[in-house]
Amino acid sequence: MEKVEVKALARHVRMSPKKVREVVRCLPGRKAGEALDYLRLIPRKSAFYAAKTLRSAMANADVKGLSGQDLWIREAVVEQGIVMRRFVPAARGSAHPIRKKSSRIRFVLSEKLEK
Repeated sequence: MEKVEVKALARHVRMSPKKVREVVRCLPGRKAGEALDYLRLIPRKSAFYAAKTLRSAMANADVKGLSGQDLWIREAVVEQGIVMRRFVPAARGSAHPIRKKSSRIRFVLSEKLEK
């Protein structure tokens, strides 16, 4: 029997990857339904985006005929997205750069965890 994997990817999430990684780091190895309950308890904007992406992965599993609640989180990765560069006027006619970072959040759900 082949291993079934379900993926979901959120791109251009307007939040620094470092902030999102702090929340997502503890999710691999948990059941998807349990991880969703866990994310609902965290009062951070990054937890909202992670939960939204996880719900998308669970919905993708339902389309494939699997129960999204029963799948395990095999992989939860946050990568650097595009960086918008802006400039703020500074003293003596100069400008200071501002980098507005974004993230990509990726979840991979599977039926069983490999050990």
